[in-house]
Amino acid sequence: MLLVDDGSRDRTWEMIREYHQSNPLVEGLKLARNRGHQNALLAGLMAAKERCDLTVSMDADLQDDIDAIDGMLEKYREGCDVVYGVRSSRETDTAFKRGTALAFYRLMNAMGAETVYNHADYRLMSRRALEGLSQFREVNLFLRGLVPMVGYRTATVEYRRGERFAGESKYPLTKMLNFAVDGITSLSVRPIRVMALAGAVLFAGGCLWLAVLLALWLLGRQVTAAAVIVASVWGAAGLQLLGLGVIGEYLGKIYLETKARPRYLVETELTQEDR
Repeated sequence: MLLVDDGSRDRTWEMIREYHQSNPLVEGLKLARNRGHQNALLAGLMAAKERCDLTVSMDADLQDDIDAIDGMLEKYREGCDVVYGVRSSRETDTAFKRGTALAFYRLMNAMGAETVYNHADYRLMSRRALEGLSQFREVNLFLRGLVPMVGYRTATVEYRRGERFAGESKYPLTKMLNFAVDGITSLSVRPIRVMALAGAVLFAGGCLWLAVLLALWLLGRQVTAAAVIVASVWGAAGLQLLGLGVIGEYLGKIYLETKARPRYLVETELTQEDR
């Protein structure tokens, strides 16, 4: 069992060291600084890759049902390299949480980021799948979208997600929205294409409306198009600003990728040889 400490400032690493000393099956990995959930998860997967046949990743909030691992192993023995843990229901969530989660998955898939519905990061991956994942060099990580891109045979196992044992969720609405934006812009160019299509439709509509106004004027009708012109100008300006924002998001991602900064740095690693 490999526990990853994402540069925390509490007693997390101290507790991991205590578990490591008392149990030979517990190992630890401490990152030099907080690099976010996805980078910490990748660090753990890559650390385990060289000495495992398969890995099962899960969050430390104790909500994922460990009994689902049995089903994952069965799928693995049947030849699956990736097995996704999928929530069977969201009964423990509030109505707002259920609604925003549904909107999140629909938005991701609509924008071209392939994801598995009701799946977070509770999954089994074979060593072959981990080797494939290691070849993706993105700095802006979104593992829920990258893992399906690895390919190989996959399956799902349903489980019931329990109540949170302690603490509070680190993913409020604002962070979930940022997570969605990162996932979309890291994996898909569809937003740019949508904006281009919207611009083309708006331009064609403007031309058609101008043609209608011209025809009415030629027929002697009184045309008072001031309000329409103002609305069109505001609509076009808003579309341009939104388009620039989307392009800017992608340019920001390109900027970060070209720097080729390390996704994480390991400060300390506890293995069985250290006991």
